[in-house]
Amino acid sequence: MPFHELAVAPADVDGAALGLALDAPPPEPLATLRLAHPGAGTLVLGVLGASHVVTVEHRDGRFSEEVSCSAHAHGGALPGHHDAPGYRIDTRTVACAATDFAMLAARLAERCRTDRHTLGGRFPGDDAALTVLTARPDGPGWAWRTWHLYPAADGGTAVYTTSRWRP
Repeated sequence: MPFHELAVAPADVDGAALGLALDAPPPEPLATLRLAHPGAGTLVLGVLGASHVVTVEHRDGRFSEEVSCSAHAHGGALPGHHDAPGYRIDTRTVACAATDFAMLAARLAERCRTDRHTLGGRFPGDDAALTVLTARPDGPGWAWRTWHLYPAADGGTAVYTTSRWRP
């Protein structure tokens, strides 16, 4: 349900420049949503400057995923697919026409207002400048999805991620 109108300019403004860092020191998010796992542990969704960080706190420690332009310092370019022990991410980047991009932004904003497992942040300057994250428990772990929307004059770019983590 949390939907935040952020009063800061986005730090990440190009979906093609995003990177992935795993288990790096997590940056301080602009907005967060903490979810409890029915088995044990928590997951924290965090909106960064038009990017995201997800932190899982579990009985054996902590796991984090950061997708941002600054993630390159601790990881690498955002891959289309990456597997690591207990973890998987799939990503895709799509150029959208103006009407499709506006409809996607409206659907995501509504999801933020109605789904208590969803966090969203809107950046100033364009109602479609959004970062949205949602998560659910998945067996003993978690599954989450994110949307990063980068508006342009003729529509915009949407970066989608789907991740899964298991202890």
